[in-house]
Amino acid sequence: MSVAKVTEIIAASPSSFDDAVKQGIARASETVKGITGAWVSEQKVKVENGEITEYRVVMRVTFILSD
Repeated sequence: MSVAKVTEIIAASPSSFDDAVKQGIARASETVKGITGAWVSEQKVKVENGEITEYRVVMRVTFILSD
């Protein structure tokens, strides 16, 4: 029987939401093993002088707990 855990992470990118998700998963994979999925719960942008300067995502990442 396997047991999964969900943890929340926040990631950012200067180029897009998609890139923020990719960077967040890549970074989480360096320390969290057994990631099986993720879902984006929030998307936000940082704006300076009327321009978007950063795309931010809040994700919930699911991983299987090891024995």
